[in-house]
Amino acid sequence: MRNCAAVQSRPFNIAQTLQEALSLHQQGRLREAEKLYARAVKAAPNNFDALHLLGLIKAQSGQMGEAHRLMSAALKINPNAPDALVNFANVLHTLKRDADALAHLDKALALRPGDQEALLYRGNALSALDRTEEAIACFDTVLARNPANGDALLNRGTALARLGRYADALTDFDVILARVPQNVEALYNRGTARLELERHEQALAAFDAALAGAPQHTGAWTNRGRALQALNRHAEAATSFEKAIAIDKNFADAHSNLALSLLTLGQLSRGFAEYEWRWKRSGMTDARRGYRGRAWLGEFPLAQRTILLAAEQGLGDSIQFARYVPLLARSGAKVVLEVQPELKALLATVDGVASCHARGETLPAYDVYCPLGSLPLAFKTEPATIPADSPYVHADDAHMAKWRASVEALPGKRVVLTWAGHARHPNDRNRSIALEMLEPLLARDGISFISVQRDLRGDDAALLVRQKNVTHVGDKLNDMADTAAVVALADLTVAVDTSVIHLAGAMGRQAWVMLPFSPDWRWTLTGERSPWYPRTRLFRQATPGDWPGVIASLRDALVRVAAD
Repeated sequence: MRNCAAVQSRPFNIAQTLQEALSLHQQGRLREAEKLYARAVKAAPNNFDALHLLGLIKAQSGQMGEAHRLMSAALKINPNAPDALVNFANVLHTLKRDADALAHLDKALALRPGDQEALLYRGNALSALDRTEEAIACFDTVLARNPANGDALLNRGTALARLGRYADALTDFDVILARVPQNVEALYNRGTARLELERHEQALAAFDAALAGAPQHTGAWTNRGRALQALNRHAEAATSFEKAIAIDKNFADAHSNLALSLLTLGQLSRGFAEYEWRWKRSGMTDARRGYRGRAWLGEFPLAQRTILLAAEQGLGDSIQFARYVPLLARSGAKVVLEVQPELKALLATVDGVASCHARGETLPAYDVYCPLGSLPLAFKTEPATIPADSPYVHADDAHMAKWRASVEALPGKRVVLTWAGHARHPNDRNRSIALEMLEPLLARDGISFISVQRDLRGDDAALLVRQKNVTHVGDKLNDMADTAAVVALADLTVAVDTSVIHLAGAMGRQAWVMLPFSPDWRWTLTGERSPWYPRTRLFRQATPGDWPGVIASLRDALVRVAAD
């Protein structure tokens, strides 16, 4: 008994306990180490090493709140400990407090210049703060000393990709994979870079390799689906998005991409239900929060009620979905439209519009609201029930009078032309054409082209001057009501997939659209007609990037138009 008492009364040796705990920690025996660190903190609540190392274990275990509390306490005791500053900064980064993390890392580097871990974490914090060029400089510094640093390579690659430097990013990912072929994050990022470089088959292979090592990787399943979409393999793409959703039912990017594949495949009911996830996808602002009252998605009749229909995306989307306004009006609803300023005068002519307002203008009172893109869901639209009656948009008399003389003075067949959409559109590189590629069309005898292109790029202006049978009026169009008048006075509209083609279709005018290999969902996958615009003829790329083939088909068709 005396021996036992002697053991119990032996003083607690905190240095020995911390040494034992640190040894266990370094062996990866975290739970055992944590118990000893916790005993040390209990015995010596103001011991810097015990607080710091217990905080580090908590961080490694994902308990960031506890890690923050313990490391904060440690740094109050010793605010000039570089290791603790770096570890605390990493906790702050995980908690998305990157400005604070950066301040701690700068202090650590002032105390210990050139510290590789501090520089790496500093790059991570700068990346999270969208200071991407500065982040790359940090990673460059780390890699100048240690070119084999996998974390720096991976993080520099992702930063380069964020700047759109995908080929440079791919080089970093390939260096990692040359050393560690099964590195999942490098494989995933390699796939994403290849996807952005339009190497779709190669991207698919990279995502498949990533998923072989990490079958629960929702990003890889989703980007795999995007690669399949670009290859027009939409049924397979849908399956890939569904895999991501099975892992994370609230993954909005997978849901919204699934919607696009389903809609392309003509599965409208399910597709438009999934389309509601668009509000939560990456980079999307939920505009619905700016509207008061209740959203309406077709749950109850609207007789004697006022509904606000709000534009949400591009001009073409607003024109396409305005077709539902007459149906609402016939049901007894009073329809108020809020649209882009360019569309105010035009869409005020839609049958059933009680009032039309530009964004930012004061709105009248309304009972419910519905985003224009949600109307197909509210009306339970199927391919057979698409409201395809046209025209539902009209050029008004005043605008027709404004343009009549100048358009009708042009000889031969009059063809409205636009070759590029908005440069900031995420799919601009696929749907827009360089004007110089259209020169085989522009020299066609018997046709007067009317360019309604609003934004000229590069050498467009000089090329237009050289084309004697092209009249450029894009710089004279005040809004889409002006464009509608020109379209109404012309014989044909030829355009890439932009608002102009939606306008011509909504007006019931003859129109031809030049489509990329992987078209927007509303043009479906095959055939020369879309159920949304039955009078619009579709000219499709047979293979990715085959604009010359599309233009050759158009040229042959224009020969027949000129001869009529």
